[in-house]
Amino acid sequence: MRGEQKGFSLIELLIVVAIILIIAAIAIPNLLRAKIAANEASAVGSLRTLNTACIAYSTSYGQYPAALANLGPISSGGTASSTSADLIDSVLSAGAKSGYTFVYTAGNSNQSYTITAKPIVAGQTGQRMFFTDQSGVIRADGSGSGANASSTPIG
Repeated sequence: MRGEQKGFSLIELLIVVAIILIIAAIAIPNLLRAKIAANEASAVGSLRTLNTACIAYSTSYGQYPAALANLGPISSGGTASSTSADLIDSVLSAGAKSGYTFVYTAGNSNQSYTITAKPIVAGQTGQRMFFTDQSGVIRADGSGSGANASSTPIG
């Protein structure tokens, strides 16, 4: 005679695994979209920080920085200068943060600048590209051609 068996049958386990896979198939795309939205929000915040840092740099040194690295942290034991103004962190001054690459371009005689933010992997780390300049207006483009001074300002 057989005693009572305890545990789950193979069919019951397969049904549970199938339900978990269905839930994962529904949830994962939503998580990826949320990650992209978070990266885009971080890029906009970083551009605002860079605009503020450029204005502070211009106030202190009479011109905008020649490169993004000029806004970065000072070396240990040093003091702030036009080559390391200590206005942004080392991650942002390196030109990449939260799935976006930031490219700083100084204008004629460092009296203007432009900054672009592009996703490191388009469609995975971000969908839109961003642009800002000394006006402080942040502009976005989702077509893939790249944001510029004529792109739509973000609202």
